[in-house]
Amino acid sequence: MALDAIVFDFDGLILDTEWSVYQAIDEIYVEHGHQLDLEWWRTIVGTTGGGDWPARLESLVGRSLDHESLHERSIRRHRHLTASLDPLPGVVDLVEAAHAEGVRLAVASSSLTWWLESNLTRVGLFGRFDALCGRDVVGGRAKPDPDVYLAALDSLGVEATRAVAVEDSPHGVTAAKAAGMACVAVPNRITAPGDFSAADLVIDSLASLTLAELHQVVGGS
Repeated sequence: MALDAIVFDFDGLILDTEWSVYQAIDEIYVEHGHQLDLEWWRTIVGTTGGGDWPARLESLVGRSLDHESLHERSIRRHRHLTASLDPLPGVVDLVEAAHAEGVRLAVASSSLTWWLESNLTRVGLFGRFDALCGRDVVGGRAKPDPDVYLAALDSLGVEATRAVAVEDSPHGVTAAKAAGMACVAVPNRITAPGDFSAADLVIDSLASLTLAELHQVVGGS
């Protein structure tokens, strides 16, 4: 089975934004004398909304907090941290190799499309992708629902059996497999303890992944 397309997740896979959003919120928790529970945070990574972390903090401190203000502060800090991030190891090499071979490329993410566009533009990768599908493209439906993957495949005009997803979270793997795709998982420092047994291949870094291996994953699935 030929490999016609690679569909990437974004947060935590192309850029290490999952750590920066955790850091931004944890800093607020520390200001209030607590820490953001990383184990709880891991249960929602790869979905959307960030859980109700202000309410959890409110219960810890035992008094009312301004949820909107806390959200706004975390977003500003997250964007500031993200602005200095480079692509994770192996991302650029894999994207360039796929582009050179004529393999079509897309991003399917639980984030919003403008977030994908702005960050890919900043790191010089925007022009390499044929389609960007955030949750806003599918009416707000985020992973583990398969909708963003199905939308990406539709935009590319590629059948699921001829494409591979590259993911960093168990929720993302679930979404990709539900869309009928082969999936390579690249756990990061946030998601590493998760269950990736549904993935077709699990690796430590995209720096060790080759196009030849992706062809094998699609053929094997």
